Amino acid sequence: MLTVSMLSLSTASQAQIGIGISVRIGPPALPVYAQPICPGPGYLWTPGYWAWNDVGGYYWVPGTWVVGPVGMLWTPGYWGFAGGFYGWHAGYWGPHVGFYGGINYGFGYGGVGFAGGEWRGGAFFYNRAVMNVDGTHITNVYNRTVVVNNVHTAFNGPGGIVARPTPQEEAYGREQHTAALASQTEHEHAASQNRALFASENHGRPAIAATGRPGEFSGRGVVAAREAGGEYHAPKTSPSEARASGGDRGAGEETRNEPARNAEHNNNVERNNDRSTSRPANSEARQSAKQSRQQKQDQKKAQKQQKAEQKRNDKEQR
Repeated sequence: MLTVSMLSLSTASQAQIGIGISVRIGPPALPVYAQPICPGPGYLWTPGYWAWNDVGGYYWVPGTWVVGPVGMLWTPGYWGFAGGFYGWHAGYWGPHVGFYGGINYGFGYGGVGFAGGEWRGGAFFYNRAVMNVDGTHITNVYNRTVVVNNVHTAFNGPGGIVARPTPQEEAYGREQHTAALASQTEHEHAASQNRALFASENHGRPAIAATGRPGEFSGRGVVAAREAGGEYHAPKTSPSEARASGGDRGAGEETRNEPARNAEHNNNVERNNDRSTSRPANSEARQSAKQSRQQKQDQKKAQKQQKAEQKRNDKEQR
């Protein structure tokens, strides 16, 4: 299953990589966990994320190492909030890492670009500053300092991560992409069958946060979450009621559905931007917005540092 040829990749145009699922409640914060050791050369890290099931709601898809297509990098998927709905933007493989919502998935995916490694010819080199690799068995390594932030918010948009794609990320987004590998989709499906991975059961702290290989949910390669990324709030609506009806909802559609209930910074990240539909309605909300300004500034500072680091890395590669 892990021996992947280029022929096994299904080509996906940019038009096909869009919003696949829309729901009315936001995902929990990303759990805090360690990265399992890389199984061997050629394996690339794909970070964990919250996926959606119409019966059970959000469930955790553990981060895992996969045999990556030569010369390609993984752009993680992300949840984006707009028009009252949380839409899932699927991840993809491409020659560069594009926009993934500014989400801090960790291990080189700090919100902008990827600092965990790079292709040099037909070999992938790992940055040991953020990648857990055994230097004895994997010799294609280097060390480059990476700015790390501790923001665990799992969605982009009002109430979450305030980030927009840069012109370079937009250009990367127009490149030819390929969809997730079969091993990745099978890994996600297996996670959907494990009741312990649902947020309603683990409250944002899954016992299987990451695995050494896709689908291996037991054994030495399994890593449990150290802690939840934020306080968990059980949704007031059922998963079937939370699912958007009538197809995907766009940012311009009017809605009166409840805002996110499971996001770590839902009550302490400023919502006042051009996509926001309301202002704080009481003193408590205003106080939350005031306290969140520092959080917003920290996010912008971290993103600025990451972009500067990415530019330096690009220059070094050239």
